[in-house]
Amino acid sequence: MLWSTGFVVARYGTRDAGPLTFLCVRMATAGVLLWLFASLTDAPKITKSNLSISVVVGILMHAVYLGGVFVAIDNGLPSGLSALIAGLHPVATCVAGRLFLKERLSEKQIFGVFLGLTGVCAVVIEKLEDTNGGVTKVAMIAMIISVFGLTVGTLLQRAFSQQIPLLRGTSAQFLSSGVVLAIAAIYSEQWQIKFTTQTMLALSWGVLVLSLGAVLIMFVLLARHPAARVSSLFFLTPALSTIEGAILFGERLGWLAVAGLVIAIFGVRLTMQSTNVD
Repeated sequence: MLWSTGFVVARYGTRDAGPLTFLCVRMATAGVLLWLFASLTDAPKITKSNLSISVVVGILMHAVYLGGVFVAIDNGLPSGLSALIAGLHPVATCVAGRLFLKERLSEKQIFGVFLGLTGVCAVVIEKLEDTNGGVTKVAMIAMIISVFGLTVGTLLQRAFSQQIPLLRGTSAQFLSSGVVLAIAAIYSEQWQIKFTTQTMLALSWGVLVLSLGAVLIMFVLLARHPAARVSSLFFLTPALSTIEGAILFGERLGWLAVAGLVIAIFGVRLTMQSTNVD
């Protein structure tokens, strides 16, 4: 639910700011706040080796993934195709998890992944029918890059989550991605941002709810469950984003999107069930 609001934040936040500039400010603010909180609570320190891993994960999951999403939306990516970002990630993570982390899913869980993808496709079909205009090459490239970044970042986070302290590790991710985004924003956007009321509200939600809430929840789940099971939750994102778009922006909400949400819920339920398969 929290993660799905990221598309709403992207839509509001980029009206008075460049997408990469907005993300840079968000990541830097979240990183500083989280590091201060970790210091005040005397949270575990982070080693140099774990710091290096956190930097790589941060760049992939936050700079590459979120940067790709924001750039794609800013370049006219239709909501139907933006749903594919959330829909392709769990499937790619499931396959990569089996190849690189040797994670196994039961037949029931694999069927759950299939149901989740079916639910996403239902939402995408409806949104594409309601979409006008074409898709730019920049938006398509940004979408592909974002899926790659989130998938690889998720696998690395899962592989090393047990040894990296949550608060300082996540803070290091935010700060490192902020540096990369700053360079990209200066180069491609000339640091474009106006601190309007809308921008500040979107920034506050992005920092407090998404970066400090949804991301930390995801990392806690990755420390406890296989990457494929956690990423299956993203099957719910497209339908939830569609519902939010209908409420906030007056977008059409048809029966196919509702059906897709129901199917995706069943798929996630099956995928999240425990298994004893080795």
